[in-house]
Amino acid sequence: MEETKNETKSPEVQPKSSIDLTKDSHAVSKNVVIRKPAKVIFGTGETELKSKTVQPWKKNLCERMEARAQAMQQRMLEQGALKKEQEQKIAKKLPEDNLAKEWFNTESMTLTTRVYLLDNLLPTLIPGVEQMLMQVEKKKLLTKADIPAKFDPINYLGEYLMRNNTHYIKDPGMSGYQRVMKDVMEDLKIHVPDTISHRVSKMKENIKQKRQQREYISRVKGKVASMRRQALEEQFSEWVLDAKGMIPMVVIQNVLYDFFKKPGLNLESHCKDLDVTDLIEPGLNQVQFIEYLSTHTADLKSDTFEEFLKHLCHSADEFREVIKTDIRRQMFAELFLQCDSAKVKALNRQRTLALLEAFYDQSPRTLRSLLRNPRQWPFVEFEEIELPEFWGDMDIQKHIYEDFDEVVLKMNVLLSEKHVGKPQENEQRLSTVPPNLPQQQREISAEQEPGTESITDQLTVEQGRGSTSEQGSLRDSIAEQDTHTQQDLNREDEPHRGSVSELEQHRASVAAGQRRRSSAEQGHRISASEGESLRGSMIDQGQYKRSTGQRKGSGVSASEYGKQEELVVEESLKESEQGPLADATIREEQEVDSASQPEQSSALGTSTKSEHIQMASQEEKPLQQISKEEVVMNSELQEEVPTSSKRDHLSVTSKKDAQKDKSCEPKSQNIDGKSWSGEFLTCNWKMKYVKYEDEEQAKLICGDPRFTDLHAIIRNLQSYKEVKGRSDFNGVSFNLLQFVQVLETFVGEDTPLSVSQNLTSFFQKGYVETKGEKMSSLEQVRQKAFQIRRGLLLEALFQKWDNDGSGFLDLNEVDELLYSYKEGMEKESMKKAKLHIQFPEPHPGHEVKLSSKQFQKYIELVVSELRGNEDQVLDSVVEFLVNSLVRSHTEGLRNCARQKWLHQIQYAAETSGVSLEPVYTETFKALMQDAEAHGNKKISAHISLLEENLLLPDRGNVLLRNVACTLDDAPFVLNKVLYRDMEGISFTVVDEGKPIHVPQVQHHGNIFFWNNSRNKNEHNGSFLALPLQDAYMRIFGVLAVDTLRDPQEINIFLPHEIRFYQGVANVFSTAYHYVHSREHILHTVTTGISWLYNITSGITSITTCFVEPSPGQEDCVLRNMMLTEQLGLTEIHTAPPTILRKSCIFRDFLFKCTDTSEVVLASASGETHIVIPLRERTREAMGVLDVNIGRSRMLLYQEYKDLQKMIKMIQTACYEILGEFSGEIKKNLVLEMEKAGEVKRAGILFFRTMLQELF
Repeated sequence: MEETKNETKSPEVQPKSSIDLTKDSHAVSKNVVIRKPAKVIFGTGETELKSKTVQPWKKNLCERMEARAQAMQQRMLEQGALKKEQEQKIAKKLPEDNLAKEWFNTESMTLTTRVYLLDNLLPTLIPGVEQMLMQVEKKKLLTKADIPAKFDPINYLGEYLMRNNTHYIKDPGMSGYQRVMKDVMEDLKIHVPDTISHRVSKMKENIKQKRQQREYISRVKGKVASMRRQALEEQFSEWVLDAKGMIPMVVIQNVLYDFFKKPGLNLESHCKDLDVTDLIEPGLNQVQFIEYLSTHTADLKSDTFEEFLKHLCHSADEFREVIKTDIRRQMFAELFLQCDSAKVKALNRQRTLALLEAFYDQSPRTLRSLLRNPRQWPFVEFEEIELPEFWGDMDIQKHIYEDFDEVVLKMNVLLSEKHVGKPQENEQRLSTVPPNLPQQQREISAEQEPGTESITDQLTVEQGRGSTSEQGSLRDSIAEQDTHTQQDLNREDEPHRGSVSELEQHRASVAAGQRRRSSAEQGHRISASEGESLRGSMIDQGQYKRSTGQRKGSGVSASEYGKQEELVVEESLKESEQGPLADATIREEQEVDSASQPEQSSALGTSTKSEHIQMASQEEKPLQQISKEEVVMNSELQEEVPTSSKRDHLSVTSKKDAQKDKSCEPKSQNIDGKSWSGEFLTCNWKMKYVKYEDEEQAKLICGDPRFTDLHAIIRNLQSYKEVKGRSDFNGVSFNLLQFVQVLETFVGEDTPLSVSQNLTSFFQKGYVETKGEKMSSLEQVRQKAFQIRRGLLLEALFQKWDNDGSGFLDLNEVDELLYSYKEGMEKESMKKAKLHIQFPEPHPGHEVKLSSKQFQKYIELVVSELRGNEDQVLDSVVEFLVNSLVRSHTEGLRNCARQKWLHQIQYAAETSGVSLEPVYTETFKALMQDAEAHGNKKISAHISLLEENLLLPDRGNVLLRNVACTLDDAPFVLNKVLYRDMEGISFTVVDEGKPIHVPQVQHHGNIFFWNNSRNKNEHNGSFLALPLQDAYMRIFGVLAVDTLRDPQEINIFLPHEIRFYQGVANVFSTAYHYVHSREHILHTVTTGISWLYNITSGITSITTCFVEPSPGQEDCVLRNMMLTEQLGLTEIHTAPPTILRKSCIFRDFLFKCTDTSEVVLASASGETHIVIPLRERTREAMGVLDVNIGRSRMLLYQEYKDLQKMIKMIQTACYEILGEFSGEIKKNLVLEMEKAGEVKRAGILFFRTMLQELF
């Protein structure tokens, strides 16, 4: 087969899918299994076989041998016990003679000889000498010196030795002296090298040392574990508890998950053991909190556990803010339900933004510094901004934060004035470098010249120390001013409503293309150099967002924890033995003591920093006598840059300073003065407040007995839905999620809850709808519900009609059945519908094929031409068509299975992370499953794509390259090329655009076989080639299927199989272009980010994520596709990591953006994030751009405008790319460079869109 492989038709070989380009040529042989013939025994039962395998004599022998062995073992035990008892009795009768211990001497020169004598000679010689001396004393030979004696001591000693020869006397008995001598001999043997005793003694010594080492390590670990448990116990009091005194387990799991995912720690493997739940229950009390964290952090080293304590303390602060945000969101959700009096689940967008503008204008200046300007992006869409203002307006007053750039500029001026006025004091400060600093630090301090940066650092430290005490008074003053403001608003309620209506009309005119402000209003401009200086000051100013989590109140700080560990190790070292034990445990000591070293250095740095702070405070005293203008400027700075408890950056100071700091006191359990009820809806926010209209309509249809045959299909459609819960941006109204998000973006994260309460009261009084508006909203809701119901019914009807899953219906067949409605009475009316629809071009054979969308549109037009209520007519037509389509139960099951396999191909594309490998795999899997289940065949398949022939243009302008195939065919087919001048029917399929079926390839003369090593008589099978078409019906490849591996002689493809393979080709084409559209969007985003990094410096990183359905398809997940860091270097992940909602409690702003399709401004870990949605053509979020601007509160105005330009260009390019791939718009090649290729065009599209905007 041109596309066919000539292989042995072995039934054992199963076709498998593969797209590997480097498969071994012997891969086929691995599928063949050769087994040895088994011996078969006839006429024997199971009991007979057992009796033959075990002989009686052998069984008796084993029993007797076992009995004898047990008896011998018992006798040996008894003899040993008896011998020990006798030795104990003898030891009691004969006391030890310690005089024999004098033989113990470990001198190396005589050690071997001494051991030999003690072992072989002296035990017999010493008693002989003793007996000889006793005879001499008995005969009194020593006193009779002059009398000759017949006693010869040598002969007596020799006789004694002969009579007591140890070779003949087994148990001569032992005296106390001999017993001690034997012990001395055993002790001396230990010191003789290369002996058994020596080796045994060394082994015992090593065993003893290891046991002591284990005991020591166990003791140290026990103390460290006890200290860690104490630290965790004290950390528990830092958390906000519910009414039962518990913390939700999912929160602690998120804390662990975020810590394990930190770069540089290499703890990703710990996440496998962490099964994060998505429910708020159960909770953890103090004991469970300690046990749970101890279990997951038991194997962490000391320095890592220190980092975990900091992370845990910081997370406690963030959890306080999360609870505050959750309370605020519930408040806004209840506000939405109260304002939605018509229960249409939508509020007017223009009226909402007008009320926000009114609230913003009437708020005091202090509060406006915390709020975001609702007249600017992201509240205002790009389409509502006129092009001259979008590209040319440089008025810094139009920043999202009021007077943001001016405040930064004033701060720089103030810092420069302080620097100029105090040069001598700066020199004095530089001369006070402590002598105990390291040489490198002294050199840096000496080389640092007086400048703005040093003064900025001092002021940052001073502001950081004072910000905590000032924060409470600041928020109290804001609350008081909000109370007065609310009273004023209550008095001026009626005139304010009039102003709101005027604002609504004004905003409507803006949406129509007229701007509220003229582009002539421009403030003073800031040059690029000034922008850089402002950026430096803003980074210092943004320190209020940092939170180190090193508070020492009721919790144990990292430095204290390190010192306690050092004391524990020192005490353990004193208790431990010296010598080899200390050497063996040096590694453990280094691990445990590692925490003390960084703490000493930090303490050293702290002393230096405290001296600098004291010097700064001395310098500041004369500066307090500045002019009133500077005082006003300072007050404005305090108003513009407030601090929050979760962002206060506490420098590491001495214990004395920490005790004086108010932030070291235990944290209150109240949130803005109110206790937490324990209600936490972050995990199941949408479950409580959001209901999906399609699910409700599906339930209604499934409860209708008229559509019983469609119930199973509709349930499958609901389960196959791509991503649930995403809101589309329509520019007219807000649903609940969008409304809550807009209000949350408006109030920000720094405002107290009292501001949200005042805003809620303001909205309740200001949001009023007329009766006509309510009726119009209800009609819109009814129309939307009817559209959803109509879409479900017609999609289910299409699938029932398309029983083989081909993806198309014949128009003639549809008309024939439709014209029989009401016995043909409505035939003429139905024919009028064809005048309002443009059918696709007829296929070869003059057949018009309707896709699912075209079929739905055609039926809608037919229903609109019929008389009567449109809803009732639709139900009647669908009921008639369903009853007219008769399908057997077997056909229904086959249709259900095929729809499932087709859905898995599309699902693989949506969850592939911009990769075609899963798509190829699921395509071949669907083909083989259907062939086995519904055709009883073994098939092979491969996919060929058209490429431009650049190397050999004489053989044709294009070629077909085999990009994927089943596993067994990989050595013969994969990556092979088919030219036009070669045999084959694939190019005929490409030219004609219709499938070609060859029932018997051996009788066809134009089939190219990739493997020509087989004989021609083995070419038996069928071959099917199907065209792959894009949305414009252009051919871009061929899908080939054959049955050469099937062992059956008759293996022709049946018509229903061919139609299903057409459906597979259609779904593969859709999935293929889905993946390529995402790939092209990534190229466009990369180009836009590179352009932005070249002109801005305030962005730390940009993360690009795509939305994908979750494995359970109940929610969506995010895939981290690429990361661009501060230097502009982009890292595209080959295996994009998955981000789950349940593991993002502290970073849920990503999913807020995907749920609402709105821009989200949030902060995490002291860094500010601007999360921007990438919208599909349906205005739902298909991805997000997470712009991290670091510690700064916001970008400067010019950088903020550049970010908007990049987003607008990327979004416009995305709309064009998605429209081209879906066939909604025609491809428009404006520049000559766009003809270079699809991938290059995706990168050029960003700049081309920008040029079109400008010109």
